[in-house]
Formats: sequence, structure tokens, C-alpha cells
Amino acid sequence: MKDSIGLDISKATIDAFRLKTAEVAQFPNSAAGLRSLHKWIGMQKPDLVVYEATGAYHAALERSLSGILPLVKVNPLQARRFAQARGKRAKTDAVDARILASMGAALDLSPDAPIEENRHALRELQVARMALIKERTRVLNRQKTQTLALVKRLSNGRLEQIKRELAEIEKALMSLLTASPRRKRAFDILCSIPGIGRVTAMAIIVECPEIGTLNRKQIASLAGLAPMTQQSGQWRGRALIQGGRKFLRDALYMPAIVSIRFNPDLSQKYRALTEAGKPAKVALTALMRKLLELANTLVHHDREWVPKTA
Repeated sequence: MKDSIGLDISKATIDAFRLKTAEVAQFPNSAAGLRSLHKWIGMQKPDLVVYEATGAYHAALERSLSGILPLVKVNPLQARRFAQARGKRAKTDAVDARILASMGAALDLSPDAPIEENRHALRELQVARMALIKERTRVLNRQKTQTLALVKRLSNGRLEQIKRELAEIEKALMSLLTASPRRKRAFDILCSIPGIGRVTAMAIIVECPEIGTLNRKQIASLAGLAPMTQQSGQWRGRALIQGGRKFLRDALYMPAIVSIRFNPDLSQKYRALTEAGKPAKVALTALMRKLLELANTLVHHDREWVPKTA
């Protein structure tokens, strides 16, 4: 049996369970608490330390112990389904920690790659940028019905402020990206692809740091762009895309539309799909997948995009 440790992480605490010894412990979710957790684990390094993705609450664990311990981040829904399959109905922090430890051993999970330097800072900046984009859209929509001069002036002022803040965030993002030679090279490669601009290239690298390290099926599944077959017995349903990283799909939507006009290879693919009777939305989703697969392949082979010669 693997020496697996399960961690249930909340805003205030981290509940731990070590499968091999059945030891339990609880620590504050703070810098001091993480040091105590590391000390509790001791010199005997476990095979796995399994925890659920919990938004901002697990970030401190990753920053402090990624690369030091064999961390494995799992989907909360998958962990819950595993608990239900084992007949566990109760849901407490201690029970969840035990389930996560058992899940790591039973499913023979593998440790994640260590988190890259500045990964959390990049992600935080990207989240702040997306929030500003949404706010800009809301202000622009409100402007359409505003009639008072004062309200219009305030809206215009807020739009100018958002513009300045976006420029500042994008400058910080670019600074962090270029600080890493690997990320800088991936950025240059992505920008060489027709349809992908600087902002989209930054979003892809932030949302998909695995770019260039996966095969075409894995990268499509990661983004939730791989069609999932629906069938049972004689019944055959329509293949659907589901799951994956929504922000990554969002980042690919506009580049796919632009590619229809400016990327000859993808434009030809889009025409072939629509002429074969595929709905425009299905064809566009296929283009998003092809665009991501192309980006992944080019980064993997460390070469920029060049047009096909006749």
C-alpha cells in the first residue's frame, strides 16, 4: 500500500490523515501551520499528499511545499464520487481527509509536476484582469441607457480607470512571463500563430502551463474540447464537450473566429466542416481544439508557425 496522506483544506484549518499509520492531525491554514504540517510528516517522505482544489485556500500549500512533497491536486467532484462509491455518506473535514488518502492509494495517483515559480502570481493577475474585463462590459452596457450628464461622466471616468488598470496588469503579466526563458519562448511561438495575439498568448500560458508537454488528446481534454461519446446499449447520443478549464476555452474563442479569416489552414478546416453540414458552433469548437493542438505541437517542437508552401 502506498504511504498516502490526505489533506482537507479549508479557509482556517488543514485536516490531515496518514493512511499507513492511521494518524490524524489538524493544523492552521497559515505559514506556521504549514511548517507544523511539514514537521508532522517528518523525515519519511510519503508517496502522495492528496488534496482537493479549493480555490484560494490551497494556494499557500502549493507555494510552500510544491517540489518538496509529492503533492496531488484532485477534482472535488471526483473525490466525492469516490467517497460515494465506498459507501461514505458522512462529510466532515476529518472524513474527507481520510477519503483523499484512500483515493490516492486506491487509484494509484501520481504526483503533480512542481508548481513553476510565479505561477500563483500570474494566475492572480489573470483573474484580476478578467474581473476588469467583465466590469468594463457592464459599464458599457449601462451607458447605453444612461441619460444624465453626471452619470455619463462617472461612467466615462470609470472606463478610463479600467483602461489604466488593465494596462498596468498586462505590463505586470508580461514582466513575469519574460522573466522565465521557457515561458518567454512559448509566448513568442504562440504569437506567431495567425489569430493569437499577445493577450491571448498570455492567457493560454497562464491557464495552461502544461502547454507543449502533453499529447493532442490530453491537451484537448484539459481544455474540455475533446468530444465525449454518449452511448448505452442501442442508444447513441450526440458527442458533447464537458469539463475542462473554462477560462482556457474562453481565451480560445475569439482567436478561433479570427482564424477563420486569417489562418488559411484553419479556415479550410472550418469550410470543410460547415459544407459537410456541421452547425457553425460545432465547427467553431473544432477550430478551438485544432488551434490549441497546433499551439501545443509548436511549443513542444520549439518552432514558430510558418505558412504551408505550395
